[in-house]
Amino acid sequence: MVGLAATSSEAWAGRRVFVTGATGMVGSWLCRKLVDLHANVCALVLDADRQSELFRNGTVNRVTVATGSLEDQACIERAIIAFEADTVLHLGAQTIVGTADRSPAATFATNVAGTWNVLETCRIHADLVDRVVVASSDKAYGMQPDLPYREDMPLDGIAPYEASKSCADLVSRSYAKTYGLPVTIARCGNIFGGGDLNWSRIVPGTIRSLIRGERPVLRSDGSFVRDYLHVDDVVDGYLALAEAAVEPALYGEAFNFSDERPLTVWDIYEATCAAFGARVEPDVRDSAIGEIHDQYLDSSRARNVLGWKPTTGLADGLKRTVAWYRDYFGVGAP
Repeated sequence: MVGLAATSSEAWAGRRVFVTGATGMVGSWLCRKLVDLHANVCALVLDADRQSELFRNGTVNRVTVATGSLEDQACIERAIIAFEADTVLHLGAQTIVGTADRSPAATFATNVAGTWNVLETCRIHADLVDRVVVASSDKAYGMQPDLPYREDMPLDGIAPYEASKSCADLVSRSYAKTYGLPVTIARCGNIFGGGDLNWSRIVPGTIRSLIRGERPVLRSDGSFVRDYLHVDDVVDGYLALAEAAVEPALYGEAFNFSDERPLTVWDIYEATCAAFGARVEPDVRDSAIGEIHDQYLDSSRARNVLGWKPTTGLADGLKRTVAWYRDYFGVGAP
């Protein structure tokens, strides 16, 4: 079975899609892509963040908005029933490693309990929901002796954020294998693109500093290795996985999404400066504590089974990202 990587309006027109995490970077662009494909979208929104791309590009006016939290199963159930959702794309999560370290209980409540709340609602209303995608992370693998990460490796997250993703993945697999829930899992590395307002991340933080004429900050020594994937490729991956999720053989299965070109923090810093058109010597803090040094993914399964492949190169993706932030801050091109 091979999926269709080129997502078409025929696959999504008229579908009723419930999206959690809709005000996040990926969620915002995902909602926009879905409505452009003529899907009906219900977006779960915790706070009406006017800086979110969901609001900035006007997508919020093209979707149904359900206000509530992942921790409130009654809210999720009400939204799915009232909207009559047939597809659930679960992106909602607490995604910042530093925040997870400071507030582990809240992170577990959102990332783990929030996931089982979504899945339990889908189990109860299996007559409505025929496919579910859970957005996970490379952090679910924890520290492995061999790289790149492959889907058959054990989940071994230790730090709070990593552990929350490992747990959410195991909960998802449990619902699939025990109850036959049509849920699949997407694991990505570092995602970049317009709309990321988490300034502690290397790409948006560097661009903001360059726009402000400040020295960008590197929290690590620059040698940490990660995948970097443009948000458009991530959106295409989620949709390709959702299209294939109705196959019983894939229930509970995970797929890695990567361009398979791991970069050091220094590499992505230099590439971001090049896209911006200016370079400033960064403030290297070397203060990152408790983070896994090297993480990157093998995405051959997504290529072979789903027919997915990234189409946005690093240089072009960063140029588009820089353009988005120049517009966001009201700064024209040099």
